[in-house]
Amino acid sequence: MKQKAQKNESKRDRFRRLAQRRTNEVIRRLRILGNCAAKGRYEYAKEDMERIFTAIDRRLNKTKAKFDLPVDREEFKL
Repeated sequence: MKQKAQKNESKRDRFRRLAQRRTNEVIRRLRILGNCAAKGRYEYAKEDMERIFTAIDRRLNKTKAKFDLPVDREEFKL
């Protein structure tokens, strides 16, 4: 059951609620993608698999960087 945001919900609570739901959705989708590994049902080359996981790794690294790197909005000037 999906929870609705409350007006007095803290930023931490909102983060936990959304991050949990979104993380579980990513995990579910990866599990579904894993179904494509069934050689009896599908035909794919090693290169196909490598392209899929390269794309996933790139997006994962970009997303992780958003959490790890400080946001620097200061403009550089000489």
